[in-house]
Amino acid sequence: MIEKINYKKKLLALIVRGKYRSKKGITFFTPKESTQQFGYMKHKKKYIIKPHLHKKRVTKILYTTEVILLLKGILRVDFYNPRQKYLFSKIIKEKDIIMLVHGGHGFKVLKDVEMIEIKQGPYILSKDKIKFKEIDEKKITIKK
Repeated sequence: MIEKINYKKKLLALIVRGKYRSKKGITFFTPKESTQQFGYMKHKKKYIIKPHLHKKRVTKILYTTEVILLLKGILRVDFYNPRQKYLFSKIIKEKDIIMLVHGGHGFKVLKDVEMIEIKQGPYILSKDKIKFKEIDEKKITIKK
């Protein structure tokens, strides 16, 4: 239900499948030092999450990470190393969540998708993204 996708000891992505459920409480999938966090919460009726606010602080972000919540459809995620060399692909489906951390990635829509993308900001396309040529479809390898 939770897949860590690594390449040379670096976390490329974290996938939480749509069927993931925990019995109760709070489960964070990301390590505490991650610049972006996401987790799962399950509480009974009348449970109270105390009002709170987040302190102002300066955080250094070296790389933009993305979280994609796939609401509908099927999406192929193609993974690349930092030198833009294709590695392999994974399939994500409706209700899956993927956090893209290191390396490169591209997507191919296999069945019409609706998705939500979350990433740190401010985001400036010209400073935050390097686009490169996608892999030839004949060379795609789906990793199970």
